[in-house]
Amino acid sequence: MRRWLGPILFGLIVAAATAWAAVLYIPFGLMTIAMDRLGQGGINTMSHGNLANPARQPVVRPSPDLAYSSCPYDLSKGPVAIDVTPVPGRYSSLSIFDAATDVIFVRNDVEAGGEPYRIIVARDGQPVAAGAEVVRTGHDRGLALIRLLLKDPAEIAGLDRLRRQSSCVPVTKLK
Repeated sequence: MRRWLGPILFGLIVAAATAWAAVLYIPFGLMTIAMDRLGQGGINTMSHGNLANPARQPVVRPSPDLAYSSCPYDLSKGPVAIDVTPVPGRYSSLSIFDAATDVIFVRNDVEAGGEPYRIIVARDGQPVAAGAEVVRTGHDRGLALIRLLLKDPAEIAGLDRLRRQSSCVPVTKLK
């Protein structure tokens, strides 16, 4: 029985180390995949995707009555400004995720009073303009996702112009 004790302990240590590594690193891998799928316009640029259908499902189990706009961001060269223009009469929300897939900010059109708003996403310690609404994160990369609820998928054509007023740009490009 004693000769099995060493291999059993070794197996338990390897299993524990593997589980710890999986819990630590899988969220970062999932975020990389999400950024690749949703980042049609590139990093620090808002993409306004087409409606999901059986052939095009950029997120897991997308809702056919939601129009998604997304901005994969990289803060390594400075903060990023996310401007959201709510569409009147339609529910919308902005969710910001960090590289570990944690939600670090959420606001919907009701909380915003139906008015446009700007959020600056910045790393801890990065300078931002006084008075700006800032969301701080400990990671360089992440994803901002705007969801717009449609009453009927056919109405996207009439609402697309307003939806495309939401943007995502590096703060260094702002004047």
